[in-house]
Amino acid sequence: MLTSLTLFFFLIVFITSFTPSHQAPYALRISCGARNDVHTAPTNTLWYRDFGYSGGYFTNATRPSFITPRLSTLRYFPLSEGPENCYHIDRVPHGHYSVRVFFGLVRDPTFDNEPLFDVSVEGTLVYSLSSGWSNHDDEQAFVEALVFLDDGTASICFHSTGHGDPAVLSIEILQVGNNAYNFGPRWGKGTVLRTHKRLSCGAMKPKFDVDYSGNHWGGDRFWNSITTFGQSSDKAITTTKSIKLSPNVPNYYPEALYQTGLASTDNQPDLTYTMDVDPNRNYSIWLHFAEIDPLVTGEGQRVFEILINGDILFEEIDIVKMSGGINSALVLNTTVAVSGRSLTITLQPVKGSHTIISAIEIFEIVNAEAKTLIDEVRALHKLKSALGLPLRFGWNGDPCVPQQHPWSGVDCQFDSAKVKWFIDGLGLDNQGLRGSLPDDISKLSHLQHMNLSENSIQGHIPSSLGNIASLEVLDLSYNFFNGSIPESLGGLTSVRILNLNGNSLSGKVPAALGGRLLHRASFNFTDNRGLCGIPGLPTCGPHLSAGAKIGIALGACVGLLLIATCLTCWWKRRQNILRTQQIAARGAPYAKARTQFTRDVQLSRHNNSHDNARTAAENGPILLS
Repeated sequence: MLTSLTLFFFLIVFITSFTPSHQAPYALRISCGARNDVHTAPTNTLWYRDFGYSGGYFTNATRPSFITPRLSTLRYFPLSEGPENCYHIDRVPHGHYSVRVFFGLVRDPTFDNEPLFDVSVEGTLVYSLSSGWSNHDDEQAFVEALVFLDDGTASICFHSTGHGDPAVLSIEILQVGNNAYNFGPRWGKGTVLRTHKRLSCGAMKPKFDVDYSGNHWGGDRFWNSITTFGQSSDKAITTTKSIKLSPNVPNYYPEALYQTGLASTDNQPDLTYTMDVDPNRNYSIWLHFAEIDPLVTGEGQRVFEILINGDILFEEIDIVKMSGGINSALVLNTTVAVSGRSLTITLQPVKGSHTIISAIEIFEIVNAEAKTLIDEVRALHKLKSALGLPLRFGWNGDPCVPQQHPWSGVDCQFDSAKVKWFIDGLGLDNQGLRGSLPDDISKLSHLQHMNLSENSIQGHIPSSLGNIASLEVLDLSYNFFNGSIPESLGGLTSVRILNLNGNSLSGKVPAALGGRLLHRASFNFTDNRGLCGIPGLPTCGPHLSAGAKIGIALGACVGLLLIATCLTCWWKRRQNILRTQQIAARGAPYAKARTQFTRDVQLSRHNNSHDNARTAAENGPILLS
């Protein structure tokens, strides 16, 4: 019994943990250019301050559309900051997300300064602003895409096209259902869905999901309103009755979406809507229905077919029958390839004289770009920092994707086996680069060509360069490299061109390099004063082994130590002698006086003795009694 209860409890916890509706989705909203958190009416939505995500500049914003959030600042990216600028957002939980970017304006635009730029999400180009976008009060004020984020980060980049400076009002990263908008076999991590259009048919004004009190797992979608398809071909119809099935997983549509609709009239039984699209693209189409017409009370009273660009894609559509009843939501999805510049949706009655529709969603299906090998991206960032690359290079985001905007000076190739991009060429010659080459440059393990000539790069040539076996052309000429040529370069058997001329290199050219000069290799070592050992360079002195060099070095150290010891002893002895002489010089007068007094006493005693002896001799002996 206990085991059964334990298993039951585990199943409840397991199911709950994987049911999105039982937990709050991740949501991050950034007010670009804001120095403090902001709340906006009427929903009191929280927008976080813009800090540490990107470069660029803050300024006051001009909102181009009533759709855009009521925010007063933006971040813009002048071309002098580089052609690529990105927001890098960390600690994003793995999952499926709606990423939305609202555009802003630094000032009221003219034809010459209207910002036109491209937007990419996770390296995939999702949108290109076209001329005149700022004069439209519809979806052109933002871009929205459904993507999978699996590496804990989100990268949103803005690519300058040279026409105006990219300017961003806000960014939203909103988690949605893991299976949201599953359109079929191609759906998944290999595709991105870019929102092309959302229409709430029969609605009087546009709304977001939050305005409809929609489920947060829906991603707070924006629904533009449309009151007619034109030419008096339809009429708006509404209801206040509850709609069943609308908030169901995985898309969590708001109920109010189905409480309005457009129905055809007797004058024009067909419902037709045409929109402009980009040619030669695939589109995922989602059509929404609910039988809210009080004149229809059961199955079979309204049956129609759906044509897209003239082709019948859905037959015998009976809303009541397919949804399970009146006032129940029905969603149909299909994928179409569009070769022209328009997409036309037509509803034709088969039974009954009218058709009806609640909402339309159109997504462009974009193939998600594969990313560059992460070790090579990190190596390029180390190189960027070590050489102090100018801002004009950009070097933000992924170096190889989107393919329309690779990094300046970087050549890429695609590895179909690993489904990754790699770097096979660097062309940074004559760019005013400084600093030194980092050892991590060897992480660019697929390099075939590297040209860093005519810069001001200093320091040693990294020996790790010898690990890039694929290297065919290496040009480091006319820099300030010093030290010796690493022996490891001799292992670059694929090198055809090696230019190290015009530096400050010294020592012997590695024998392995010199030995290949006759094998169609083009090596240039000239204009290095200290190099020797191959024809055209000075002859090197006697060759010493590494052990001999170490022995000589140790002997020299011991000799220097002995010399230093002897000099120290001599100096100390000399100091003692000098100190003694100084003391003697200070005490000389006293010593001289004392010596003279002693001599006088001795002389007096000697004279007295001599006088007494002479007197005794003259007077004879003296007798004592």
